[in-house]
Amino acid sequence: MSDLPLQPTARTRLGRGRHHAVDDRAALHALLADALVAHIGVVVDGHPVVLPAAYGFDPDGPDDGGSLYLHGSVAARWLRAGAGTDVCVTITELDGLVAARSGFNHSMNYRSAVVIGRARVVEDAVERARALDLIVDQMIAGRSATLRTPTRKELAATIVLAVPLREASLKVSEGDPEDEPEDVAAGVWAGVVPVYRVLGEAVTSADAVGLAVPAHVSARAGGPRDPAPGQ
Repeated sequence: MSDLPLQPTARTRLGRGRHHAVDDRAALHALLADALVAHIGVVVDGHPVVLPAAYGFDPDGPDDGGSLYLHGSVAARWLRAGAGTDVCVTITELDGLVAARSGFNHSMNYRSAVVIGRARVVEDAVERARALDLIVDQMIAGRSATLRTPTRKELAATIVLAVPLREASLKVSEGDPEDEPEDVAAGVWAGVVPVYRVLGEAVTSADAVGLAVPAHVSARAGGPRDPAPGQ
């Protein structure tokens, strides 16, 4: 699906900031693989609600353009409200604070995706199990393979939604401030303060003392992620 163009509909076609648009679906997949938190916008009782959630994705999933998976408690009204309706999911990674020579030109370096689509409840047991594994592995790659199988009670308490990845847009802002020539000539400092996600060393739970930290956890923990392009 990496050759499917982005922005296939008017709902995801960029208006302002078109020079930041990226039409490479592989770049969208790269952002989805890197980020950790999605924000989902749904309408509940006639008013909009935007909430953060963990997610997973499968570029070759059964939905048009691939599948973005979200999960939560069956008691979560906002998730139930999203089922069978069009939802908006955003994923953003902040890469830098751009200090310009005027307040007007201050900005941020970022990678940001918007996905709009009809959310469906995942009913198939095999797809559901894979979706839940993908959500776990989004946080720590390889973690799901080390865990026990979910119980019937746990599965009954969990709802999984899938959103098609076809309707999506991606914006990337990077580089130095864009100042007016006269502001540059004024001699005021300008530049970028890079922003990194830093993961600390894994801390063993009090009831797991004496057990070695698994290799897949050690590989995820400690040190900043690689700088984004342009930093």
